[in-house]
Amino acid sequence: MKNSHPFHQKVVVGPFQCNCHLIVCSQTGHGVLIDTGDDAEAILDLIKKVEAQRPHDATWSKVQIKKLIHTHAHLDHIGATRKVKEGLIEQAGEPGASVAPKIVLHKADLDLYQKLPFQGQMFNLQYDAPLPVDQYIEHEERIEVGELKFDVIHTPGHSPGGVCLRLKQDSSRNLAESIFSGDTLFQGSIGRTDLWGGDHGTLIHTIKDRLLTLDGDIRVCPGHGPDTSIGVEKTTNPFFV
Repeated sequence: MKNSHPFHQKVVVGPFQCNCHLIVCSQTGHGVLIDTGDDAEAILDLIKKVEAQRPHDATWSKVQIKKLIHTHAHLDHIGATRKVKEGLIEQAGEPGASVAPKIVLHKADLDLYQKLPFQGQMFNLQYDAPLPVDQYIEHEERIEVGELKFDVIHTPGHSPGGVCLRLKQDSSRNLAESIFSGDTLFQGSIGRTDLWGGDHGTLIHTIKDRLLTLDGDIRVCPGHGPDTSIGVEKTTNPFFV
């Protein structure tokens, strides 16, 4: 099997400037979206951009998004999920069940997810009711999409069902080890805890116990703002130094 070098592209979406991550295996065209924030059109355009950049010898022409994975269920991270899923089905031009990506979430955030329209009202934003969750994930579960392997790290505190997604390193496929931290850990900061389901003490404990104990070279891709690393946050983040 030839080496498969995945595309990793990010688009910043919506009024809250959420980082939506698209990761696609160049050999298969299979991929995932992490945190389909609040601008379906920008996210669908990003997929088209990656399709246009596919290797010249690729055997696929269309990106096949298999999963829409959410680090948590606050509105800025799930606002476009319905439109993205429906848009992907429409673009495929095939029966929905055969091409629809699975909506993935930790069950502890289901109540938040189902209350998306209510969340929007708090910020004078309107949302349709969300589509059903297709797959619930748990701590230490592994999510596999083609050659991509993500380990789930449950990191409550910002929300009850907040998770981080650890993308496993694979040097043969040019995969650097990364953690998609949602709103748990940022460059020089942590997630706020004054929203629905937040708890400051839980968040601090979770980050210390489940993230800062990891290798310092691991890249951290947060839900807002620039990338950082575990080592940088361990030594410079004012919440832990």
